[in-house]
Amino acid sequence: MYVCKPYKIEFLTMINEIRAAKEYVENKGVGNPEIAIILGTGLGLLVDEMDVEVSISYAEIPYFPEAAGSFHNGRLIYGNLSGKKVLVMHGRFHYYEGYSLQHITFPVRVMQALGIKTLLVSNACGTVNLDYKPASLMIIDDHINMLPGNPLIGSNDSKLGPRFVDMSEPYDRQLIEKMQDIARKNKISINKGVYVAWTGPSLETRAEYRFIKIMGADVVGMSSVPEVIVARHMGMKVAAVSVITDSCNPDNLQPIDIDDILNNAAIAERDLIIIFKELVRQI
Repeated sequence: MYVCKPYKIEFLTMINEIRAAKEYVENKGVGNPEIAIILGTGLGLLVDEMDVEVSISYAEIPYFPEAAGSFHNGRLIYGNLSGKKVLVMHGRFHYYEGYSLQHITFPVRVMQALGIKTLLVSNACGTVNLDYKPASLMIIDDHINMLPGNPLIGSNDSKLGPRFVDMSEPYDRQLIEKMQDIARKNKISINKGVYVAWTGPSLETRAEYRFIKIMGADVVGMSSVPEVIVARHMGMKVAAVSVITDSCNPDNLQPIDIDDILNNAAIAERDLIIIFKELVRQI
């Protein structure tokens, strides 16, 4: 009886694709980055704080996902920040844009292949915890994956990471403590809580917000969790911060106001930049 065994071929292909993307980025001048940062939607001003050495369009990089319409200017940016060599994803991929979870997380695998050991993640979100206010920040202490799958589904190759990944501490405790200390010293009000990843692109209904609250989440967004899972699979330390753009009260749910959301993101982003810059300095 013939048994089809496609998985080894798939992972061999992935490893070769990671290698090709890594070599391309290195040939463009990216050398020995220490820290990677994924900037969430509308959260790109950190790049202005960098001494940029290399900027590469995602479209140029072999095997990077093809850019979606809302995301055609995504760039991989390399340079100095707070005395460290950092590699920044200026724009990320989302499940709701039609990418597979494996495609969404491919850049994280390339980052790890480049030698990066620490990943910082930011995202924009809505809060169901009404003690958390719009235009504020939340350190992600834990997450709930409500996306329809996991980027590690399929056979596993030990060259990339273990078959079963321990997720008892997806977000590094020491990095969380550093961020809390930075916030205190800079008089930044900051929360700590649970992020749930929702598929999008439609926003949640009143009943869904109630469900999210019951399941134990504080905020809801449409990204980050796949990247964190893959980063942990490859042994990277992770820290993540959510920028709260709107309050999602199911008992008084208002239509979204894009201008308010963008304004709240811009206000909170100033504090996010302070925290990430100092955290990079301390790593």
